[in-house]
Amino acid sequence: MARQMREIIWRTIRAISTSVLFTRLAKGVMTVFVVMTLTFFIIRLMPSNPIEIYINQLVSQYGMSFQEAKNMAASLFSIDMDAPLYVQYFSYLGNLFRGDLGKSFLSQGTPVSSMIAQFLPWTLFSVGVSLLISFSLGIFLGMTMAYRRGGILDNSLSTFASFVSSIPNYLVGILFLVFLGVRWKIVPIMAMRGSTSPGIQPGFTITFVKDVFFHATMPILTYVTTAIGGWMLTMKNSTVSALGEDYVTVAKARGLRERTITVSYVGRNAILPLFTSLAISIGFIIGGSPLIESIFVYKGIGWVLWSSISTRDYPVMQGVFLVITISVVMANILADLLYSKLDPRIKAGQG
Repeated sequence: MARQMREIIWRTIRAISTSVLFTRLAKGVMTVFVVMTLTFFIIRLMPSNPIEIYINQLVSQYGMSFQEAKNMAASLFSIDMDAPLYVQYFSYLGNLFRGDLGKSFLSQGTPVSSMIAQFLPWTLFSVGVSLLISFSLGIFLGMTMAYRRGGILDNSLSTFASFVSSIPNYLVGILFLVFLGVRWKIVPIMAMRGSTSPGIQPGFTITFVKDVFFHATMPILTYVTTAIGGWMLTMKNSTVSALGEDYVTVAKARGLRERTITVSYVGRNAILPLFTSLAISIGFIIGGSPLIESIFVYKGIGWVLWSSISTRDYPVMQGVFLVITISVVMANILADLLYSKLDPRIKAGQG
């Protein structure tokens, strides 16, 4: 009886260890560990450190002497930057395995996990809404371009898509800021700073929802403008490829309605490659865009990351990069599994 139980347990363990999901999860965990380790050492290779930056700020902004600033920094920072890197690294790993991401150097006593929990929802909202809008419009416009390829509409939209997809999003954000907010004064750029207005109580109220959209308008507009071009071109190419398939010809020969062919045959198959990109893009939502959120002073996780890089706040940088890495790795695993389920021609585990 005991021998049979051992054999059953061994077969179960072997089946789990050889499964596609377990293999991908194991690779994902290894990837997170490697990236986390590289991040830890790379950020410490950056010039200066949080103590030096804080001392320089006290000297330049408040006119303190170097010794006074050094004494104040020593009383505030409970870290030893002179400790060997391997000691700092193993201390970080020990805290991480206990679920402790550490505390911010500059925001004394503030856990990194609470900072991420406070600012992450705003980035999820702005970038998530932008992704939904750009993806939906990109699919619609891409199919329109494919069905009217060679015409004026196709050429105009293709030129627009190629142009906006080649411009960095932070440059588009700066242009929006300069022209829409400063020169033409179309939007009240100063009033849109932050993620919410002072005094607004969070809740499922029209006032709160309007205020949230008001502050996220410029980041959303920037994200949609720079992302929609890629979705349009990808969907156009995928639709053109699907239109040349034999099953579309057979569907037309059977006398099916054009709408049925467009939705069930062409659209359904053309959109499959985009789901992989969509799942990966969802993973990058966590990171937001540090430059965009800094340009518009939209206080999401990207703004926190940019501020921590500027001040060399190591624990905050490590915590945000760790969350970004986990989200991207999980999004890639989800993309692989989702694509194999959506397309019956693809079997899980096959290239």
